Amino acid sequence: MRALLLREQKPVEEGPLSFEELPIPRPGPGQILVRVRACGVCHTDLHIAEGDLPLRKSPVVLGHQVVGEVVEKGPGVTNFQEGQRVGLFWLAWACGECSFCRRGLENLCPKAQFTGYTVDGGFSQYTRAFADFALPLPEDLPPEEEAPLLCAGIVGFRALKLCGVGKGEILGLYGFGASAHLVLQAARFLGIRVFVFTRSPAHQTHARELGAEWVGNPKDRPPEPLDSAIIFAPAGWIVPEALASTRPAGTVVLAGIHMTPIPEMPYRLLWEERVVRSVANATRADGEEFLRLVKEARIRPKVQVFPWEEANEALLRLKRAEVQGAAVLRVF
Repeated sequence: MRALLLREQKPVEEGPLSFEELPIPRPGPGQILVRVRACGVCHTDLHIAEGDLPLRKSPVVLGHQVVGEVVEKGPGVTNFQEGQRVGLFWLAWACGECSFCRRGLENLCPKAQFTGYTVDGGFSQYTRAFADFALPLPEDLPPEEEAPLLCAGIVGFRALKLCGVGKGEILGLYGFGASAHLVLQAARFLGIRVFVFTRSPAHQTHARELGAEWVGNPKDRPPEPLDSAIIFAPAGWIVPEALASTRPAGTVVLAGIHMTPIPEMPYRLLWEERVVRSVANATRADGEEFLRLVKEARIRPKVQVFPWEEANEALLRLKRAEVQGAAVLRVF
């Protein structure tokens, strides 16, 4: 099979991904072999490629928003059939036995494996996955439109839950890319008012089209205090800005896997019981719950599709904030 490999971390301007021929993996007990149809391109892929995150496997096939179909089942797999469409997300495996897994926090399992990071992902014609960590997908959407739901959507949805914002309250979204444009749709369906903070004129227009009540820049103060905020942009300087715009007892959620250093800030921004918390990965339950909401709310991603031969270009466009919505590689 053909696969895009990352062997050396370097700026995406230098084209870190290259094609190689690899043997098609065989599924072991409890595993499935998936023929990849589409795979989303995420900021996490960018952070791995450029070295913001350390390599945990080398070489590695990136890609953790994988849509494909089952072509082979390993021993013991009963929850999928050959030909069935499935989605693979960031969490590839968790032990199920540690204190975190027993508490429903498998996203924090110290032995967890991650798709496209510690195990090979979806920038390839075939990939192998643990069947219990694959999500069944409907076939009423093109694979390219389902791919962003599997990370941008699921992690964004977990951030939305953790920020605790309710119907009629105001949610601030800082950064407006793949994840935020899906969270905005989910929030609006749930009756939440949404303010969007982004410097990109194109992203500001997109936010208004999707129902944002107010749009401004990250340093702007909104017309009303935020009840909660989610920061998608990997920029630490936004944290004090978001706190300054959030009411007492509000929560600011940091939704990225990587962020530049958070600057020193006065205690008054945290005082009055404001909360800052991060999102680390997501669980299978998050994925199942979000996919049900996608159907109920008719959430549709906006995608920019690239042939997988242009994966380096897709990463570069993502780095330059030139992607409207989500970037997706068409693999088949």
